[in-house]
Amino acid sequence: MQAQRYHGPWKAPRAGWAWLAAALLAFVAFRPFRVVVSGPSMRPSLQPGDFLLALGRARISRGAVVVLQRPDRPGYELVKRVRGVPGDRIGERLLAADEYWVLGDDPERSTDSRTFGPARRADIRGVVVLRYWPLRRNPRGRLV
Repeated sequence: MQAQRYHGPWKAPRAGWAWLAAALLAFVAFRPFRVVVSGPSMRPSLQPGDFLLALGRARISRGAVVVLQRPDRPGYELVKRVRGVPGDRIGERLLAADEYWVLGDDPERSTDSRTFGPARRADIRGVVVLRYWPLRRNPRGRLV
């Protein structure tokens, strides 16, 4: 039988503090925030009253759900899906390096890029990564 070496009472707490520090650093680096869906424009994917977790510093890709400030109404936030990224051609328009084409999942009830044009990167607050409430529709948490 091999004897195990005793590392003292501080070994485990130090590991715990290291994990806590790493989690805090990740929290600050990705700037997470919470959003509540308030309208029907993202049905059937998202319903009014859904709680979402978004990351302020995440890569924006085609198909991602984003939270953005409406370009023509400062202070008014929207939740939309990215359909066009920089360099894409939308109709006759070529999206510039900082432009994204965003649409709601329910086109008949959505105010989106068809109304206000492309969203600039500066208008996009973050990328939605999780719908965490209500649990009855989302038993394990779901990436959007």
